[in-house]
Amino acid sequence: MKADYDNILSASSPRMGNRFTRWLGRFILRCIGWKMVGKLPSEKKLIIVGMPHTSNWDFILAMACMQSVGLKVSFMMKREAFRWPLGTIFKYLGGVPIDRSRQRNVTSQMVNWFDRNENVWLGLTPEGTRSKVRAYKKGYLRISKAAGVPIALIGIDARSKEVVLHEQIWEYTGTNNDEDNAAIKSFVDANFFGINPKNQ
Repeated sequence: MKADYDNILSASSPRMGNRFTRWLGRFILRCIGWKMVGKLPSEKKLIIVGMPHTSNWDFILAMACMQSVGLKVSFMMKREAFRWPLGTIFKYLGGVPIDRSRQRNVTSQMVNWFDRNENVWLGLTPEGTRSKVRAYKKGYLRISKAAGVPIALIGIDARSKEVVLHEQIWEYTGTNNDEDNAAIKSFVDANFFGINPKNQ
């Protein structure tokens, strides 16, 4: 199936880049033999959860996908990384500086960030590592529920070399974060296949 780049984004999707960066992203995807399938939700504020994260190639693949359609997905980074000259580049790409000192709660910082911005999407990988994990970290659920921002899943399927986009918002199925976290991991393990499967 040919990637339908023109129908992946919604009117609410945050944008970045230009014609050249879109061409470059699509060129990289063609070179490595990957494509995107599906469509993104129509939400002004959204948390995108990308899984399974098993390889350093995941970041390159994600950047190529975003550039190919001109999508801006923000990501959290420790604030120390935003020193000159890389700070300007990280901010352009969507980096959000985070104070990880004990006095500053990451969830409250992200709630404030969502409150300050009208149209932003945040991307997270809940494993927190490329290694195999029994359970995902639950920070993405805490941020989602505290900020009142929905979650959408994006899955890597290395068997078909597809990045699978889900237009439907994830519906919480449990009564607490542990149950919701387990339900999402079960869905991912049943439907997606990481680039380095031994780490999934």
